[in-house]
Amino acid sequence: MEHGHHPPAGVSPGDRAAEAQRATWVSVVVNLLLTVLQLAVGWLAHSQSLVAHGLHSFSDLLSDFLVIFASRQSAHPADPKHPYGHARVETAATLILGASLVVIGGGILWESGLRLQHVDALPVIEFSAFWVAVATVLAKEGLYRYLIDVARRLRSQLLIANALHTRADAASALVVVVGIGGALLGWSFLDLLAAALMGFMILRMGGALAWGALKELIDTGLDEVHVAAIRHTLLATPGVRGLHQLRTRRMAHQALVDAHVQVDARISVSEGHRIAESARARVLREHPDVLDVLVHIDPEDDMDPDLFATRLPGRAALLAELQPLLTGLPPPEKVVLHYLGGQIEIEVYFSHAFFENGDALRRAEAILSAALKTHPLIRSVSLNCLVAPD
Repeated sequence: MEHGHHPPAGVSPGDRAAEAQRATWVSVVVNLLLTVLQLAVGWLAHSQSLVAHGLHSFSDLLSDFLVIFASRQSAHPADPKHPYGHARVETAATLILGASLVVIGGGILWESGLRLQHVDALPVIEFSAFWVAVATVLAKEGLYRYLIDVARRLRSQLLIANALHTRADAASALVVVVGIGGALLGWSFLDLLAAALMGFMILRMGGALAWGALKELIDTGLDEVHVAAIRHTLLATPGVRGLHQLRTRRMAHQALVDAHVQVDARISVSEGHRIAESARARVLREHPDVLDVLVHIDPEDDMDPDLFATRLPGRAALLAELQPLLTGLPPPEKVVLHYLGGQIEIEVYFSHAFFENGDALRRAEAILSAALKTHPLIRSVSLNCLVAPD
């Protein structure tokens, strides 16, 4: 899908669905008329390729109704069972459409192959089939140009799939024109050959659509250019010092992003949260096709899944181990722990009254210094004065 096209600013999901449905209803009317015309004339004029294309137009009609259903469902807001919304209804519909084209194309190819074994028994094709085939090419190409314009403005994968399907119909109808024209000149097998070639084209297009939808359903990431642009946006956020584990996945016309960003290891949780929210807002603002961003804050590069921090003791165990070293000191106002590089740094904060007793402070520093020389996990302990306004 082309990333250079963005939906019009301010278009709500409801308006988007309504415009998609209007375009699809235009396709319904065109395909209905072509289906009736091709099947009737193809049958009466003895053209196997025109009948095959009429059946294909009928499949287009079914796919149009599938698009209408999917557009309505995908416009529904998020709910407890679908916290990311219903956009992947479009993806599922694209998969069904692609699979149906594979079946139809394979069936036409098989039937044409069987009839090619008995060319001598084929009836003579009438000239009316040729003019209907020409009219089909013109109608399908016009419909394609209309649908692709709407699809690109709405960034709808399903509408793009439907438009490409229509373009394939125009190309296959051109093959039918050539086949019928050759049959009228005396080469009867060309009509069946055209039907077989059309079946192959339909099968190939269906396979491509189904494969694209399947890749989205298994959370295939965005293309490298798009990922690089999102990476640049995150790294440009003030406070972000590094980035790793950037993951993306598509949901119909939108995308979801997960990222681990590195910040200063000694800032507060609230400041780290603010940086994360700023990074998220920048991505949503600069990349309109991104639905949501989940930002995880890291104090250091934790690419190794066997993190040291998960094997270090927790707060309760550390405070119990630290308490004997602070014997004779008043209870601290707060204790801040830093899990960095496989070790722990501890900041202990006392009220300013404690620091008026210089002897007690020096004794505490000496005890801590002696204990930490042999401690395998605690790298340092700092004693700090907590000053509050009177």
